[in-house]
Amino acid sequence: MKKDIPIRRVEDLAIAIAPRNSYEDDHDIFWDVFIVNTRNEAIKDVLVNSRGYGERDGEEIKTSQFRFYFEEIKANTALPVEQIKIEMFDLTSEYWVSFSFDGYMFDKKYIFVKGSLDKEYLTNIPYIGKKGVMIR
Repeated sequence: MKKDIPIRRVEDLAIAIAPRNSYEDDHDIFWDVFIVNTRNEAIKDVLVNSRGYGERDGEEIKTSQFRFYFEEIKANTALPVEQIKIEMFDLTSEYWVSFSFDGYMFDKKYIFVKGSLDKEYLTNIPYIGKKGVMIR
């Protein structure tokens, strides 16, 4: 029965998107996407699905879907996942993360809506020493 399935929330995991060089550099056309594990323990069998979607000039746009696999992400670590061009910031960027921890499978969807990847929303990203936009 559904009531017998334990519901476990994803905590201490984030997706962050940060300018490659400097948040002050207006010519930085690539930003890097990171998965950030703030747990004090490693997570295993991490699968990240990424895609973009939205509307541009009245036309519906869908990007290709990409999948990235990491056998393990160590505790208190940030790993690069992919790069994203700033010309895609007018679309919604979605990252669906699944992983194994303590014998259970977890998953969570992280959605950066149109307009959220902007310099006014930058914050310090742990473990990479950069400013970026992060969703926990």
